[in-house]
Amino acid sequence: MNFKKIGAITVSAFMAGLLLAGCGSDEKSSGKGGSSEGLETKIVTIATGGSSGPYNIIGTALANEYSEVYGVNSKSQATGASVENINLIKEGKVDMAFVMSDVLTEAVEGTGNFKEPVKEVKQMATLYPNYVQIVTTEKSGIETIEDLVGKRVAVGDQNSGVEVNARNLLNGHGITYDDIEVDYLGYAEAADGLKSGSIDAAFLTSGLPNASVLELAKTLDIKLVSVNPDKIKEIAKDQPYFVSLEIPADTYGNSDPIPTAAIMNALAVRSDLSDDDVYKLTKTFFDSLDKLGNAHQAATEISLEAAQEGMVAPVHPGAQKYYDEK
Repeated sequence: MNFKKIGAITVSAFMAGLLLAGCGSDEKSSGKGGSSEGLETKIVTIATGGSSGPYNIIGTALANEYSEVYGVNSKSQATGASVENINLIKEGKVDMAFVMSDVLTEAVEGTGNFKEPVKEVKQMATLYPNYVQIVTTEKSGIETIEDLVGKRVAVGDQNSGVEVNARNLLNGHGITYDDIEVDYLGYAEAADGLKSGSIDAAFLTSGLPNASVLELAKTLDIKLVSVNPDKIKEIAKDQPYFVSLEIPADTYGNSDPIPTAAIMNALAVRSDLSDDDVYKLTKTFFDSLDKLGNAHQAATEISLEAAQEGMVAPVHPGAQKYYDEK
């Protein structure tokens, strides 16, 4: 037996193994070259909404997944929600954002809150519906949207997605801000206002259930104002992102389902993120749906099958690549 020959082969194989391992290590750490691990970017900041809302809860869970899977510095950022989030993407201050489809529509078209089209934003996915939850108290006497006239109403943070769809929904019923006393309050502040009696009603548009409404229902006899489905269909002729859905019975102790308006949520990304990065971010997002659903019930309504339905902005090529494969 030629031990010298065997030894030479063993050393050669060992050195080749080291070389391959070194190359794999470089590729993993750099996140480049189409590697299944790592991202080109080292920071993934996700703009969400109020700290107690579904956006922030789901966004925080998603950021944790990105940090764990790719070893990047990923974090959620609590914000005033949709309009602010689009502007943060435009300014390059965040990489991804949860937004409502009505605000994303305005951004793409350069209407409403945006003086010109926002080219820096692309859509990654259509998410779950945001239900318009018009909350009041049993003793308020408010039964319909028309009853809000002359009342003090919280409409969400100024320029948030909540405020945009509250304004549009009111306008569709022939009501302007001149007809009500407007308070710009987020979820938690609106709940406090209802509890203290400083406001009569509040728009809290979000996925179900809303944590602030759940908490409020423990100490106050609340009532949710229904929205006529026929009226929603009429409004949707001009604003197609509005759909008619029901808040299920027992969501907040309500004995019957409550018809209301809803707007689909969207996950947006910076248009200049690489196709490879967005492909991986999209894949991990859908791979993590079980964990996101455990973080907040609203995420259980997200599905890969519906992710391309109702898109209102151009899809990022990296996300499209993932969808094409699936």
